[in-house]
Amino acid sequence: MPRSFQMICLLMFSSIVFSLTPAYSQAEAPAVVTFSLDFPTSQPEHYSIRVPSDGAARYQSSGRLSADSDETNSRDNDNDNNSFDLDFTVAAGTRQKIFQLAAKAGYFQKDVDSHHKNLAFTGKKTLGYKDARRSGESTYNYSTNPAVQDLTSLMQSLSSTLEFGHRLQYDHHYQKLALDEELKRMEELALTNQLIEVTAIQPILDQIIADQSVINVTRARAQRLLEHAGVR
Repeated sequence: MPRSFQMICLLMFSSIVFSLTPAYSQAEAPAVVTFSLDFPTSQPEHYSIRVPSDGAARYQSSGRLSADSDETNSRDNDNDNNSFDLDFTVAAGTRQKIFQLAAKAGYFQKDVDSHHKNLAFTGKKTLGYKDARRSGESTYNYSTNPAVQDLTSLMQSLSSTLEFGHRLQYDHHYQKLALDEELKRMEELALTNQLIEVTAIQPILDQIIADQSVINVTRARAQRLLEHAGVR
């Protein structure tokens, strides 16, 4: 076979492979489910959760850390800077449930809001989904779709757990005596399975356990929470 013909074939093959590479990469990109809530009178006032199918999730929130925070200073004072960003890994079981519910909800490609009048406002919620083949997003106050209801509850429970970690982080730095009450509340919720993905906040719990300046009863509560979550 002439060398020139071989070179032409090689160039044609390389060109085909190169042209297919973007499509292949897109197909391999993880699917993503997102949830956000905006509710000016709640703590936090805004949060978003991004859960890719590979489990490398991200949580972001902003607003007052608690009802006692000074709203006017919360953006400027370092002690009251209540923005919170956390990268964490979602357990396989939780991740599977999230994507199953997204599928049952039709990947949010249709309006999921009930549009019922006279319903109390419980925050502007948005669910989104995206993969290589489809995408969808819907904003709602309340939905009658069972899959959307279940997914909303799951995401709110996840936010609740992560915000406990946010407050523990703050208390550990600025008011260690407040740690015990926060951890006591967490224990009560854990016993009724109202906390999920406690392993996401394991680093702050480990810091509390290892801190000799924190009273023993508080450190023991943090230890029990990790044991209940199956970490210890």
